[in-house]
Amino acid sequence: MVEKFTRWDATDYLKTEEDMALYLDACLDEDSGDGRLIRAALNDIARARGMSRLARDTGLTREGLYRALSVKGNPELSTVLRIIKALGMKLHAARSTAPKARRTARKKASADRVVA
Repeated sequence: MVEKFTRWDATDYLKTEEDMALYLDACLDEDSGDGRLIRAALNDIARARGMSRLARDTGLTREGLYRALSVKGNPELSTVLRIIKALGMKLHAARSTAPKARRTARKKASADRVVA
């Protein structure tokens, strides 16, 4: 029996605005800090939406958009924000973890000095 494999593409599953927003949100959570996953997610969403339409909505050229969101691309923050806004999404910040233990240790050390 011959098995046939096809390449998996996220754009096949990004059908609704909610799908796209949830996908970007998950990639924001999982990104290692270098932005590669976010850039890839924006590329997938842009292809699912239509690169020409997004280029028109952002005021960027289609080629510039492809270049910025490519594997070798390194878009500026202003470009990323223009893309997110053109996609009809918002970027927000939320606290991810409790303060680092170092800060509390420093506060405790200074409190011990005051008591002593």
